[in-house]
Amino acid sequence: MSNDIYKLFVYGSLRSGFRNPVYQYLTKYFTLLGEAVVKGKMYDLGDYPAASATEEDKFISGELYEINNPAEFSWAIGQLDDYEGLNTEEGETPLYKREPVIAYRHGEPHKAWIYWFNGSLDGKPEIESGDLLQYLQQKNKPW
Repeated sequence: MSNDIYKLFVYGSLRSGFRNPVYQYLTKYFTLLGEAVVKGKMYDLGDYPAASATEEDKFISGELYEINNPAEFSWAIGQLDDYEGLNTEEGETPLYKREPVIAYRHGEPHKAWIYWFNGSLDGKPEIESGDLLQYLQQKNKPW
């Protein structure tokens, strides 16, 4: 793992517009830099969104955050790993995986972490816009 990445890209329930209780935690340790995009595809899994990397010319909209204190990064990201289901019982497959990605903010590349979905997305409806907030407003879903 790269220990020199102190930014995080979020595209789902951790975005500021969702008022998720974990967002309060996120903003305690991370500062919102603003909107950004990463290359990838987003899907509607019913109760939550999922995203996967792609070589296609498709982008996911989200927010880019930076850790306030690099010395706290390992602990802070560990808490988010737990929220995203990375810490599983033996024999269980994690729902997501955290990987480095390039996020683009105003065309500038930033190395950041992202939580990609770690299961099959075959047959799942793609969120063509790549923007979960916009998609949910159109569907009028409460996530």
